[in-house]
Amino acid sequence: MSAKIRLQRHGSKKRPFYFIVVADSRAPRDGKFIQKLGTYNPLTIPATIQLDRQKALEWLNKGATPTDTVRRILSFKGVLYLKHLLRGVTLGLFDDATAMQKFTTWTAEHEIQFKKRQEESARKKKAARAAARVPVARKVEEAPAAPAAPEAEAEAPAAE
Repeated sequence: MSAKIRLQRHGSKKRPFYFIVVADSRAPRDGKFIQKLGTYNPLTIPATIQLDRQKALEWLNKGATPTDTVRRILSFKGVLYLKHLLRGVTLGLFDDATAMQKFTTWTAEHEIQFKKRQEESARKKKAARAAARVPVARKVEEAPAAPAAPEAEAEAPAAE
């Protein structure tokens, strides 16, 4: 049996919502799974991801292979970086405390970037709403009509 970490689709038509699950690679996409690791909602901006890092790390260490999308999610959440650091610990490159310190530093920086993206998205959304409220068709002021008398006078000498 080869285990895969993949997305299991839920939600209605055109409103996707996914569970991040560990499943046998032969099982159907939305079928039987071994364990649920978290959820992924791509409709929110930025996408909402809830993930149990410890369970995901355990399954990666057991040899479960993530799909491309799940690999990006695990990378975004720092699971792959943590696996990388723990591999360095097992090879003796540095100790466990150093690995955890590096991971917490990375997590703090990542959270700051994430908050900036959230605020920027909220600002853009607010600006779009404000632009939608402004009426597009504005009343154009009419210029006063030119007097018709000079035109009539100009034609009169030409007739003579």
